[in-house]
Amino acid sequence: MKPEGIEDRIRELARPVAEGFGLELVDVAYTSEYGRRVLRVYIDKPGGVTLEDCERVSRELGAVLDVEDPIPQSYNLEVSSPGLDRPLKTEADFARFAGKRARIRAREPVEGRRNFKAVIDEARDGEVLVTDFDGRKFAIAVANIEKARLEIEI
Repeated sequence: MKPEGIEDRIRELARPVAEGFGLELVDVAYTSEYGRRVLRVYIDKPGGVTLEDCERVSRELGAVLDVEDPIPQSYNLEVSSPGLDRPLKTEADFARFAGKRARIRAREPVEGRRNFKAVIDEARDGEVLVTDFDGRKFAIAVANIEKARLEIEI
């Protein structure tokens, strides 16, 4: 199974575990680093996650993964917060962070651009509406977003 297929399967297994603890599953990444495989599961909740949240999800998800065995090789499971520059994946993510700054990369150009540093105005009807730092407004289809992350605001 390709890493993308494994990640999709892990999302299916991890979402109910996270939600069972009142947490949101933000993202899953299955990678190889320095010759070892790593499965990273990112969780969040309003106010941020605690070490205890990560430990509980790690224990419960580890047990589920042992039973389901979706990854044939050995790997290390890491459960953590998505960080201040958390990824934005869904329309609900963009709506939740309206008013915040983000970096967005589109798959296909929008008005000649693929890369945006902008403030998220709103998200609705499958689109994210943003205003760049020159005051220009853009509507980007959520399906056209290749990658998006919040900007760290200090």
